[in-house]
Amino acid sequence: MPRRAPRLPPSRASKGTGWMGRDIDTTEFTREDRTRYREKVKADLAALRRLADSGRFETGRRLCGVEMEVYLADAHGRPTPINAELLELLASRDFQTELAQFNIEFDLRPRRIVADVFHQIEDELRASLDRAHARAQQLDAQVFIIGILPTLADFDATEQNLSANPRYRALNDTILAARGEDLLIRIEGDEVLETTANSILFEAACTSMQLHLQVDPKDFAVYWNAAQALSAPLLALGANSPFFLGKQLHHETRIALFEQAIDTRTEELTQQGVRPRVWFGEKWLSEGMFELFDENVRYFPALLPICGDEDPEAVLRAGDIPHLQELTLHNGTIYRWNRPVYEVARGRPHLRIENRVLPAGPTVVDSVANIVFYYGLLNGLASQSPVYVWEEMSFEAATDNFFSAARHGLGAKLFWPKVGAQVPVPELILRHLLPLARAGLDEWDIEPDDIDRYLRIVEDRVLSGRNGAAWQIAMWRRLLDDEDLDRDEAARELVRRYGALSQAGRPVHTWEV
Repeated sequence: MPRRAPRLPPSRASKGTGWMGRDIDTTEFTREDRTRYREKVKADLAALRRLADSGRFETGRRLCGVEMEVYLADAHGRPTPINAELLELLASRDFQTELAQFNIEFDLRPRRIVADVFHQIEDELRASLDRAHARAQQLDAQVFIIGILPTLADFDATEQNLSANPRYRALNDTILAARGEDLLIRIEGDEVLETTANSILFEAACTSMQLHLQVDPKDFAVYWNAAQALSAPLLALGANSPFFLGKQLHHETRIALFEQAIDTRTEELTQQGVRPRVWFGEKWLSEGMFELFDENVRYFPALLPICGDEDPEAVLRAGDIPHLQELTLHNGTIYRWNRPVYEVARGRPHLRIENRVLPAGPTVVDSVANIVFYYGLLNGLASQSPVYVWEEMSFEAATDNFFSAARHGLGAKLFWPKVGAQVPVPELILRHLLPLARAGLDEWDIEPDDIDRYLRIVEDRVLSGRNGAAWQIAMWRRLLDDEDLDRDEAARELVRRYGALSQAGRPVHTWEV
């Protein structure tokens, strides 16, 4: 009997980020599957263009959304693979599995960006974390909001810790098959780490906070370019991942680790210039969202070639809105740091920009301060017409800024138009970007007291030079040098103190070493 092509089950209410919100029922794909999938992705792309040309997209709704990934750790601060048990206790669709059994993710409901929206986000974020932590304690575990847990060991990132869902197995097997060899992880920072992996579980070491903004199609290029330009100072401000496998590496090691942990390219393909699936990009947008989706189709082969039954052309002819399942599935396996998202909600299609730059933590209020700075600066930069900052900055300079910020955090020096090259991050943020963020928030009618409160946290963090990464590094050195602990003991003690301070909730710039 001929093998039935793998198909997507009916789409559930998902986050719109692709495969992560869907279940699948197969992990094996044929050449015919891949050919059919490619043609369906192209058909979806054509339908997307027709939707935009006919003015079917929802416009005029300025909505934001937040997703947070967290670690699950045991009483000794070591990752513990209990997400299935914890999710059963939580019993809420707001909480989902992640790639590894020692992670979960939760979503906050979308909100209009106006008035006291950020205070509402803080309240919901704290309530969700408190609920998760309380349920975790019933399992003798705890929840950590941190970019990379310092106690993570290489044996935590093995296949037996994949979450129990076929989609994770399929992604793991497909990436490794495409690469054809073990994954090489090499990161040169304050120390050098080199290791290999025979699964993609190191990707799960990187826990992030994703920020969504719904935008009108005509404004997509402006806001995406703004998100790209501000990613470097945002990352420097919020860095919180200086350790991996017992080594002190970059202030935001998550960036390099994520890029390498799911790299489908061999060394030869990298040398040939084949694009990585974790990607900052290569140019500013001039035409809008189609440039990114076109790149997806032209540059990246399918990882999960699973087809749905939807015929987008027939759906359009019937006057309905297609969900473009193959296009969104494909988009969800290309990990841009600022990613386009297509989704249908309330019977109308809309577009979002998903910012994936920030790590989780260190506290709820620090996370919300990062959120406020991001949205304010995003709107501030997008409102600078007729001369935008990216029109005076090469894309290569923006890329260099991004990786310098990941490596050095608040100690980085960046290029910024009209300010100059090698500008220290503190000077850039305090003198130029904070006023711009405030103007952007004022234009969106955010509550003035909230603007003052959250931007003051950003200002104080920059003035103190102490974000999550800086505090972890300072504490690590004290534990090694002054308290004479070995590295394993220091990692456990670092996590213990971090967890207590994170739960207490005071902003990280007030944490003592």
